[in-house]
Amino acid sequence: MAEQPTRLSPVLKQATPVLAARGEGVYIYDEDDRRYLDFTAGIGVTSTGHCHPRVVEAAQRQVGTLIHGQYTTVMHRPLLDLTERLGTVLPEGIDRLFYVNSGSEAVEAALRLARHATGRQNAIVFQGSFHGRTMGAASLTTSGVKIRAGHGPLMPGAVVAPFPYAYRLGMSEDEAVAYTLRELDYLLATVTSPKDTAAIFIEPVLGEGGYVPAPPAFLHGLRERADQHGILIVMDEVQTGFGRTGKFWGHDHARVRPDIVITAKGLASGFPLSAIAAPAALMEQAWPGSQGGTYGGNAVSCAAALATLDVIEEENLVDNAAHMGTRLHHGLSQVAEAHPVIGDVRGLGLMIGNEFTAPDGSPDTETATRAHGIAADNGLLLLTCGPYGNIVRMIPPLIVNEEQIETATSIWAEAVKQATG
Repeated sequence: MAEQPTRLSPVLKQATPVLAARGEGVYIYDEDDRRYLDFTAGIGVTSTGHCHPRVVEAAQRQVGTLIHGQYTTVMHRPLLDLTERLGTVLPEGIDRLFYVNSGSEAVEAALRLARHATGRQNAIVFQGSFHGRTMGAASLTTSGVKIRAGHGPLMPGAVVAPFPYAYRLGMSEDEAVAYTLRELDYLLATVTSPKDTAAIFIEPVLGEGGYVPAPPAFLHGLRERADQHGILIVMDEVQTGFGRTGKFWGHDHARVRPDIVITAKGLASGFPLSAIAAPAALMEQAWPGSQGGTYGGNAVSCAAALATLDVIEEENLVDNAAHMGTRLHHGLSQVAEAHPVIGDVRGLGLMIGNEFTAPDGSPDTETATRAHGIAADNGLLLLTCGPYGNIVRMIPPLIVNEEQIETATSIWAEAVKQATG
């Protein structure tokens, strides 16, 4: 057979021009050994930094003993140990876990469980939400039409409510919360009967939708309505979990009780692993055979997740995320004060967005894109997000220190200056 040239799909677009050769801590090195500050963390995945020695050692040790023990065929110790260990960090009363590989898979599993447990069909999500790319998860996603367009009809039963995105709405936070809760009540009266509504899916901080924290009062309003109507709250902690926001879980800022928690990304420091967690009485309502998968709960990923939990605890990374996040937010706010094109700086912990806005109030995607590219040229890797791509987000590993924050802020200030000059 004749050889043929093969390439990656042309649809895959890289956010930076870097060809990574290795990673170490907060840094990525290209094939010419040029060093970049990585404030993308693999989209919030490398929570303990690139190739943390504890994670590397745990994975290497596990690779030499058992790589794949398919967990509906045989059980393995890393999975059992991880399940027990997660009991020390999961919300009180949430004590059963089901493992898969990606955030999208976990969202699908959570939706299925909610429908089984309630006998209801519909799920409420919020404008700007990102829950994944598979069919069910994409039906719950509204962060941009690129996730949903061109392959309908999508799964029925997804109902979209407004999110309290105060900056976009031109309201104070209190006004935005009051408005969106009124609209949610109106939705329950006009579109999805509470008796047809299985769950409310909510990110504690909108991820792809623009790095917008959900105000605590809004989350408490959701909890009140869920309790009133027997609706489950599914907390999508895929990007916010494992210390990213300066609390172990993003919803900890509001002290609100979820019914189902979804976790992925930072869970295993780069190895594919995700899970849903729920109380025993709820998880038992999943229909027989509805949970499974070939690679879920992989032994190497579980070993890496155990090491990740060790590092987070022993190096006080949740507290570090809170302190370094405050420092980063302060530095970015100073840049915004000097450059009015940045209309809003927001976020929790080490999950911060910079929203670029034109003088007429419209999204300034062009300037955001320029600043993002200049930052990469100068050694700082970032990502954009939001429906218009006008928000530049910063999500460094949780191990980031003061010097690295200062360096990143300095590079960012110069990038914004050049982009607006």
